[in-house]
Amino acid sequence: MKLASIQAAESKLLLQTYERNPYLFVSGKGVFLRDENGQDYLDLLSGIGVSALGYAHPAVEEAIQRQSTRLIHTSNLFFHEHTTELALRLTEISGLDRVFLCNSGTEAWEAALKLARAHAGLLRSKGRNIGTKFLALEHSFHGRSMGSVATTAKDKYREPFMPVMPGVEFVRFNDVADLRAKFSNEICGICIEPVQGEGGIHPISREFFTTARQLCDSTGALLLADEIQSGMGRTGKWFAYQHYGILPDVTTLAKPIANGIPMGAMLCTNSAAEAITPGMHGTTFGGGPLACAVAIAVIDTIKRDNLLDHIRDVGDFFHEELTKLAARHDCIVDVRGFGLMLGVELNSADLAKRVTTQLMEQRIIINRTSETVLRFLPPFILERKHVETAIKALDEIISAAYAGATPAGEQSHG
Repeated sequence: MKLASIQAAESKLLLQTYERNPYLFVSGKGVFLRDENGQDYLDLLSGIGVSALGYAHPAVEEAIQRQSTRLIHTSNLFFHEHTTELALRLTEISGLDRVFLCNSGTEAWEAALKLARAHAGLLRSKGRNIGTKFLALEHSFHGRSMGSVATTAKDKYREPFMPVMPGVEFVRFNDVADLRAKFSNEICGICIEPVQGEGGIHPISREFFTTARQLCDSTGALLLADEIQSGMGRTGKWFAYQHYGILPDVTTLAKPIANGIPMGAMLCTNSAAEAITPGMHGTTFGGGPLACAVAIAVIDTIKRDNLLDHIRDVGDFFHEELTKLAARHDCIVDVRGFGLMLGVELNSADLAKRVTTQLMEQRIIINRTSETVLRFLPPFILERKHVETAIKALDEIISAAYAGATPAGEQSHG
């Protein structure tokens, strides 16, 4: 089917949840996607941070082929060989003790919220004075299910579904005084993205993160770190909280964990895990043999190919080049992020939209978040030459925007 016929069919048959870009991709290789006309696009978004190893990676293909001929699903009523293999890898790289495997980021975050409530209940049964409320941060995004939406600050995600889960209060981002003022023994969990993704690539401050850890320790509340976008190596460490030397009680993973096979995970300490017993929570599809086999392949490839070092190297280069670009263009307000999780804030939503659109016309994929922020979440295998291509295109587009001209035509990426 061609793009026009697919668009017509989707307009009648699908729930309209996304404003799709008018491009039809049919294959991918490395850091490039190929459209129906055989044109290659440099993908600096990787499916919103999902395709960590890019497209058609041999390790991922081999894991899918091998496991799909053996066993795809059994249910969690039985054992299969890959759950403990994966859990051992995840606990080793995270510093946490136990794993719950699910299908998506929002499911992982729901599990984290339920765990925090259950843990507080366990503490109350032992005579501790602790409530059921959560503190979350302004500009946060934790997912689209009802609990996740309740801890997501942006009104556009919450208001259509009001009333959402009660008992959530929002703290001003990186405002330590506001955090201290709103924390009490009524709080069962503090919700933090070490690097806010949808919120505009904003890293948490060390003082704020440290204070949150101390406050949780003072009452038994759980510190919940949402690493759905920033985890699995995206920032140059396995988890963004490792940049701070702070261990949360709970963390959540999804996007890149299985390179596009739907999967999520919640990890926690042994102490937090005591609150969950059989029957309290579950999942039909989570932790299936296929997804686990692919996730194992992803982790092993990141280790074998020293991709964390590569992410730091290429990420630092990307950040430096974006900073140089900012020095040349007053419209760039800020450059933020770690590793290959970077954001460029512009002084105009219209300009950000124009840049994103024109990059796409030049066959370079990014997206815009928080209206004014250009978001870069490329595959971990990105190379410096790809960064140089993107920087050149950005420079031309921004220069043309202020010169009132039309930027150069399409580029060939090879």
